This record gives sequence, structure tokens and C-alpha cells, in this order.
Amino acid sequence: MSRFLGYRCSLCQREYLESQVQYTCPKDGGNLDVALDVDHIRKFVSPGQIFAQAEPSIWRYLPLLPVDDPGFEGTPLHRVGWTPTFETPRLAEELGLKTLWVKDESRNPTASFKDRASAVVVTRAREIKAEVVVTASTGNAGAALAGMAAAIGQKAVIFAPRTAPPAKVAQLLVFGAQVILVDGNYDSAFDLTIQAAREFGWYCRNTGYNPFTAEGKKTAAFEIWEWWEKTRRQHPQFSRLNVFVSVGDGNIISGLHKGFKDLLALGWIEQMPRIFGVQSTGSAAIYNAFQAGTEQITPVIANTLADSISVDLPRDGVRAVRAARETGGRYLAVEDEKILEAIASLGKVGIFAEPAGATSYAGLVQAVQAGWIGEEDAVVVLNTGSGLKDIKAAMQAVPQAPVIEPTLSALTKHLYG
Repeated sequence: MSRFLGYRCSLCQREYLESQVQYTCPKDGGNLDVALDVDHIRKFVSPGQIFAQAEPSIWRYLPLLPVDDPGFEGTPLHRVGWTPTFETPRLAEELGLKTLWVKDESRNPTASFKDRASAVVVTRAREIKAEVVVTASTGNAGAALAGMAAAIGQKAVIFAPRTAPPAKVAQLLVFGAQVILVDGNYDSAFDLTIQAAREFGWYCRNTGYNPFTAEGKKTAAFEIWEWWEKTRRQHPQFSRLNVFVSVGDGNIISGLHKGFKDLLALGWIEQMPRIFGVQSTGSAAIYNAFQAGTEQITPVIANTLADSISVDLPRDGVRAVRAARETGGRYLAVEDEKILEAIASLGKVGIFAEPAGATSYAGLVQAVQAGWIGEEDAVVVLNTGSGLKDIKAAMQAVPQAPVIEPTLSALTKHLYG
């Protein structure tokens, strides 16, 4: 894999060869960025070659990834990514915008953004001949790992908080992973996962810990780039794109940032989109750091219905802060009530989002109200997961359906009083 050079620490900038380190920087514990041979890629690959491919998945960007082709064509592993981006004129009108798009990650095989990271991590696991892949998850990352592992016959172990939504736990079990519920929160499961990986020699997928997770998630940036290159021809008035994404551990937003940075280094884009991170006020450690103008992430006691972004100590916080700051974006924090309203709003245009997925749209609403996004701004919002993942939360976002007797008179009375 000549395009994969090794790693670079995001804190101290120390560089490591592939054989020297596996997860985080031994010197300071910083998250590692995968270093690619940009000159090699630029010499042999062009945007035109990427755009001309028929492959409808993340593997169309194989030359920009640090893994080889995993094979298994025709399985869910080869159906990750290439998710649709919908134009939503009614939502745009409500917000006073000329146009608004939503990229719907619920269309992935296990119905969340996390399939991107798991597909790349499982591929890496096969390359290094790992017998077991393990992760901590509130549901989506675990379901993604379990699903991708099932597709290729890889053993997977998932640690999840006992409070994880039943629909997400059901996915883990149906996919055949070994599921262990932890009597604690996500952070407790995360720490136990690292201990277990060290003790038993398992390959750890943990978000914000394994460098290959961000490499999978950056593929969404590549898709946004490719989509935008085609879309902007119909919208020449837009000079720059604004991307809104929900944030928990910080790995999705840092992955997006990494993808755009790779494109910038290749000379395939002239400037990066502005990236806006959105957190729940009940789990806002990264937002707090951004507002304070620091990269020091202080843990919080997370309490939000958006379980997928409920994190005490974000494990990729520093890179997450930089994703907004270095692109001219910002962070927003929204109340759970606004997240529920966002679920209902997205539902009215045919997009069923789980709380974490709707958080990004709630952030856009706040940004418009604050004047940070105006009528002429081009915006794409990421829905990171399906509402079917958390029916309990979805039912809180809408009125209850009435129950009537099965007679025309009862129906008439209900409709007209």
C-alpha cells in the first residue's frame, strides 16, 4: 500500500511508521492522523477518474484510502456510502434560505453514518489478520461493526451501555456479534473495551481511538465534494458550501475535516467548506471548549435523549474543535426540545432521523436565527442515523395517533367534531 505512509500525531506532530504504533500517540496520547502519499496519489489519480467510476460505495475512493480493496462485492460491505443528498425546498422556505440539502446517512446498510468507519476498520482488521474486532458503542457504531463483520465472517465483540435503545441492541444481536451490556455509561464501556483489547489481543475499533475510523468517515467529505462539484453548476451564485453535522465523540466531524484536508492537499479543491458542529446542551464538552477558545476538553456529565452523541469525555475533541475553527465554521448547542422539533421537521419532507441525526438540523435553525447563515448561503445538513433506531424518541416528537371506533360516524366526529 504505497499510498499509506504511516501516522502523524495531531498534538505533537510526531510521525510514526505503520509498524510503530496502532492507536494513539505513545508520547502524549494524541489522536493519530493517517498520512497518505499525496504526491503518489496526485501522479496516478485525477478527479475525473474518480467521477467516472460506476462503483456506488465508499470504495470508489479507494486510491484515497489507507487500505486495499476488501473484495466481497455484492455484500453489505460493498454497499456502504454513496448516500443520497436531497433538496428540501419546503424546509429552505421555512428558514428563509434559497436552497437547502440533506445528506441522508440512514440509507447505509445498518442505517447510520458509522458504517463508513466500520467498513474501513473491518478491512484493516483482515489485512492485519485480527481474529476479533471489539468496540464500545451506544448502538450505531456497534451495529455498524456487527453488520460489516457479519458480511465477511469476522468475529466482533460489542460493549454497550445497558441503557442503549432496544432497537440498536437488537441489531447487534441479529448480526451475530457477541454483545455485552455494561452497567454504566458509554465512557465506562469505552474504557473497558480498551482494557479488553490489551488483555486479549483484540483489534479495537473505538471511535476517536483507532485512526482508521476517521479514514472511513472522511469518505462522506469525498461524496459531498463530488456532489457539490456537479451541483454548483446549477447554482453558480454560491461560492462556498456550509456543512452542518451533529457531534458526540468528535470523530465524524474530524473525519469530514480530514477528507476535505486531503482534497485540499491534492489540489482538487481551492477551499474547504465551512463546517458547523452541533451538540446537545446536555452533552456539550466540545462546544464548551470552542466557546472558550481552547482545545482543552473538560468532561461533562452527559444527559441527553440523543444517545448517539451522549458523551462525557469526547475522545476526538481536539480535532473536532479544529474542524470548525480551521474552516471558518463554529459550534452550536441545542436543547433536547429543539432536537425533537427537528425530528418532526425532517419527517415532514420524508426524512426519518434519530435524535442525533436531527441535531444537525436543529443547529441550522439556530444558526439562521442568529444570523450566521443567510438567504444566499448554500447548506448541506447530515442526517447521521435512522429514526427507526430510537422509536421512543420519535414518538416524543409527534402527537399521538387517535383511537376511534371502526365506524363512519366515529370518523366523522373525529374529523369535524
